[in-house]
Order: sequence, then structure tokens, then C-alpha cells
Amino acid sequence: QVQMMEYGGGLVQAGGSLRLACAPAKQIVPPNVMAWYRQAPGKQREMVATITSSGDTNYVDSVKGRFTISKYNGNFTVYLEMNELQPEDTATYYCNAVRDGVLRFNLWGQGIQVTVSS
Repeated sequence: QVQMMEYGGGLVQAGGSLRLACAPAKQIVPPNVMAWYRQAPGKQREMVATITSSGDTNYVDSVKGRFTISKYNGNFTVYLEMNELQPEDTATYYCNAVRDGVLRFNLWGQGIQVTVSS
């Protein structure tokens, strides 16, 4: 069952840019936090960036200054603008939407591949 739908992955040369987008597969109530994670072959999944309902953002150190997370509250779409991509950014990227308390949920996308060639 597809919970979140990701768009925008692909192959890019080092130094290039990509923009990922992710939207819920069905209508949801407002999440508390939306996030992007990534998992490279042979490595654990890591948080890349998060954005709260109030717009506060957080990034893993390796992408600070290069990646920007944003969201559109109208349909709870979350974006990840990725600039100055490097081969070490190659991974499967997953989006996530979390809501705590009443009507809680923890939704994941199926993942989208980003490959950066050197």
C-alpha cells in the first residue's frame, strides 16, 4: 500500500542539482513533522532533513548548505532541493510524515533512487 509518493529522482553528474517531491497518496490530516531519509547500499538509513508544522528545519551535517527542505501546506507536499550533489549523496531517498497524539500516523514512501556520477 503506497502511503507517500516520491518524485524527481534520477542520475546527475557531481556538482549538479535535483529536486525531490513527495505527497501523500491519500488525504491526511496535518503531520507534525515531515522528513527525508536516505539509505546507501550497505549502510543504515539516515535522516537527511526534517521540517516541522511550524516550518523549523534540521539537517544532517553532511548536507548543510547544499540541501533545502520545504513544504506546501495545501496538500502536505514536501520538497528536497539538492545542490552541489556529490557521489556520496548516492542513495535511495525516502520521505516520511509523522503525526503524534490523536489520529497518529507514520507514513513512508517506497523510496526513489538518486545517483550522482563522478
